[in-house]
Amino acid sequence: MRSNSKTPGPLARWTLGLLGLTLVVVAWWGGTWWLQAKVPLAASLAPDQTLSSLYQLLIGNQLTEHVLVSLKRVLVGLLIALAVGVPLGLAVGASRHVEAGTGIAFQFLRMISPLSWMPIAVMVLGVGDAPIYFLLAFAAVWPILLNTVAGVHQLDPRWLMLGQSLSATRWELLCRIVLPGVLGHILTGIRLAIGIVWIVLVPCEMLGVSAGLGYFVLDTRDRLAYSELMAVILLIGALGFALDGAARALHSRWTHSKRGE
Repeated sequence: MRSNSKTPGPLARWTLGLLGLTLVVVAWWGGTWWLQAKVPLAASLAPDQTLSSLYQLLIGNQLTEHVLVSLKRVLVGLLIALAVGVPLGLAVGASRHVEAGTGIAFQFLRMISPLSWMPIAVMVLGVGDAPIYFLLAFAAVWPILLNTVAGVHQLDPRWLMLGQSLSATRWELLCRIVLPGVLGHILTGIRLAIGIVWIVLVPCEMLGVSAGLGYFVLDTRDRLAYSELMAVILLIGALGFALDGAARALHSRWTHSKRGE
């Protein structure tokens, strides 16, 4: 049955969003209050303690290095995934034989949790940023690759035929028809990849590195600074929300620009 309700406007969406966020905070406060009777340390996880610790960490400039290091790792992982996923996606999408030959292998590899590669990554690449880059790239490459393949499949073959009739070279077909035609799908893949990478990042940064949000989570646990631990968790959520919003805005801008042509 089709709903007759109207789509809420921007103001209504913001109001409903803030209402939902308020309900989450109320549930958070209620949960910590209920747990205090059994676990006294739960008081450190309450919203007031968390926000106070977050404020102190921010004005004390204790999180800047960790945030920048984590964002750098995300960027490098995404760039590696793009460098691998887009060419592979174009090749797979352009040839049914290549797609048939790689489909089972890619689907099998995609279903392996990136975190399961952690011991092997450390053993082969050592401790440091290199295994983190590998794990993040492995996590991000699949949505980029699969969305690129989907974009190639949805290309209008008449555009390719027109380019060939105008004696366009393979490079010209790629740069002027194929890549612009699949860019929207690639941006969708990037947005999905950001969500996956941001989730994988924190456990990856527990691989013996000395900076990053994941490292700071372990550090606060070891120091029993539970309000700071909750503050970093809150910051991780806020940064992830901002990254997803930026990716969503980029995709929306591209979509609107294509409609305006």
